[in-house]
Amino acid sequence: MRRLRVTVGAAALLLALPLSVAAGVPALGAPSPAGSAATDTAAAAPGTAAAGDPAAVRIELPRPTGPYAVGREILHLVDRDRPDPWVPSAGPRQLMVSMYYPAHAGTGGPAPYMTAGAARAMLDFRLPGNTVPTEVLAGVRTWSATGARPQGGHYPLVVLSPGFVDARTAVTGLAEDLASRGYVVALVDHTYENTGTTFPDGRTLPCVLCDRPKDWGQVDESRAKDVSFVIDRLTSRSHPAWRLARMIDRDRIGMAGHSAGGAATVPALLTDDRIRAGVNLDGTMDVLVPATGIGGKPFLMIGHPLGGGAEDESWETSWSRLDGWKRWLTVEGTDHHSFTDFPVLVDGLGLPPAPGTTIASGRAVDLTRRYVGAFFDLQLKGIEQPLLDGPNAADPEVLFHP
Repeated sequence: MRRLRVTVGAAALLLALPLSVAAGVPALGAPSPAGSAATDTAAAAPGTAAAGDPAAVRIELPRPTGPYAVGREILHLVDRDRPDPWVPSAGPRQLMVSMYYPAHAGTGGPAPYMTAGAARAMLDFRLPGNTVPTEVLAGVRTWSATGARPQGGHYPLVVLSPGFVDARTAVTGLAEDLASRGYVVALVDHTYENTGTTFPDGRTLPCVLCDRPKDWGQVDESRAKDVSFVIDRLTSRSHPAWRLARMIDRDRIGMAGHSAGGAATVPALLTDDRIRAGVNLDGTMDVLVPATGIGGKPFLMIGHPLGGGAEDESWETSWSRLDGWKRWLTVEGTDHHSFTDFPVLVDGLGLPPAPGTTIASGRAVDLTRRYVGAFFDLQLKGIEQPLLDGPNAADPEVLFHP
């Protein structure tokens, strides 16, 4: 239900279309399926991008809320002990990972949102025949800096996994905010599972798995293996893959993900004892929490409301089996992609939000960041978080499951 669930909206960007309709999407400005809500950004007229004037469109991610500036570095990791699960002929599993970390302000240079190759692949996949300039997407303003001087100290590590079809950049805003609050964040691209992953040799690999029949449980379990491998390489005491690995507190590791990335938190928590806490943002749990629980590990579920008061059966089943600290939050007025960057892009192009999405875009971003940040502050830093104790008048959109 939540893996690729989208609502129908006007005008459409690229970002939240179900695969079954992607091939029939008209150009920007015509009615078609679309994404939903997220943040305050510079607006542009719906026809601006289609007119081919990228200078007129300047999209910004929301400013991080924490006390630290944010640095970013890109890693290319190769798992020589595991063949690629989707394209065995490609050899060992290879991943691209964006590392975000607390940094000193005023150091480093602007970090681009995504490569031109990945941006073009996303546009072409979502809107065949579209006229949105690549620069509009590749040039989205971020708040992180490449080559930024790191802060001293040790910080909890949070591994982030995006939704299926989505490049890792889809949750850049959340990654930057967590880093600004004092976390190291590893944002993982799951190769061949998204519209395009660009590697250091310049190749942008396509979404091979998109057009195949899928065992979603197998996808989630494969992602859990990706995550464990990334943790292996980041926490290796002898030869860590990241030059700033000393910043990571190996005893405080969490995972969060959107959609399929959120679903993958369950097998990751079950198979990797180093991951202490998990967050599922609107992802159907194809691998259910077993009757024996997940070892008492804390778990946060945040989702959008379904029609007629229905609930995702996988969430209902898994909720009853969670055996540690747990919260299930439903955010009224949101849709599946409200917990990602996608609505920022919709707003930035001046396009209307999806019908049924009533929450203001900036409000959706704020709530996602605050509740996810509060969860990790509580579970990985031991800081009490009254925000998570129950409903509060300041956030009437946030409903706590009984």
